[in-house]
Amino acid sequence: MPAAEGFVEQLSAAHKFFKTTMTAFTEDDSSFSPKPELYTVAAHVAHSADSVDWFVEGAFGKGWDMDFEALIARAREVKSIEEAMSWFDRSFVQAMAVVGGASDEKLFAPMRDSPIMEGAPRCAIVSGITDHTAHHRGALALYARLLDKVPPMPYA
Repeated sequence: MPAAEGFVEQLSAAHKFFKTTMTAFTEDDSSFSPKPELYTVAAHVAHSADSVDWFVEGAFGKGWDMDFEALIARAREVKSIEEAMSWFDRSFVQAMAVVGGASDEKLFAPMRDSPIMEGAPRCAIVSGITDHTAHHRGALALYARLLDKVPPMPYA
């Protein structure tokens, strides 16, 4: 099996787990945040989507966008879970297409002169994406609890 297939499977699982957690929410929960300075539910999802794009663009595209304030602001602009989930789905489809279409040579080529993951192989973004997505999935599970909802078991 080419390496790309295994990486696509990992991305697909992370996408599925996140979407399962999101079934705890309704559109009415979009603006919930436990504190004003924290992401809303919709912004968490948007940030997660944007981060998938950020990893893919960093390793396989134009490079790493290090303007974190702009990235945070872009996520905060999203006010709807539906809009954020649409972005999230598009981001994962694109990530799976890019990673799935890459040769083993490209996947394992080191990222040189990179401010993020310097020297790591390009495929290292898959673990970055899955870890970051899991981090925000966990935060969203806590948000669900704060809304008196029970987040579903993501792995079922």
